[in-house]
Amino acid sequence: MPPDAAPEFSRPVPLGTVPHAGRRIALSATPGECAALAARFGILGLDSLAAEFQLMPEEEGTVRVQGRIAASLTQACIVTLEPVAQTVDEVVAFRLLPPGREPQDGPDDLDEIECPDGVADLGEAVAEQLALVLDPYPRAPGAELPAEATDGSAGAFAALASLRKN
Repeated sequence: MPPDAAPEFSRPVPLGTVPHAGRRIALSATPGECAALAARFGILGLDSLAAEFQLMPEEEGTVRVQGRIAASLTQACIVTLEPVAQTVDEVVAFRLLPPGREPQDGPDDLDEIECPDGVADLGEAVAEQLALVLDPYPRAPGAELPAEATDGSAGAFAALASLRKN
């Protein structure tokens, strides 16, 4: 998403409003938000998108977010372009960072989302998590690539090798 564009699915939550005991939040995208997200992700349709989170304050003003995202969507088959219906039910966890806090970049660290103004957009966080779990190669049942697409001799390297022989 371009930095100056407004998120299609925005649910701002000020970090300072998360009580010491934590907070549960349920989010659900409207049909218009789903249509806008489908266009953004280049998929045929997004029928539903919802999330349930537990927010827990941590040290130094960070907030840990744990929960699930669920979606029902349609992508185009990479072979036939037929619609492929899919469901997403994904456990997610990430950390929200207050102003001035730099993200950690260790392999075992949670994903961290900077909140420079002290407000986290949980809707945009859900959209980003959905983008990460979309099937990059959706395939309709029984769809197979044509033989010429899987024939190794017809590949780019084979074409280069034939030029070298001449």
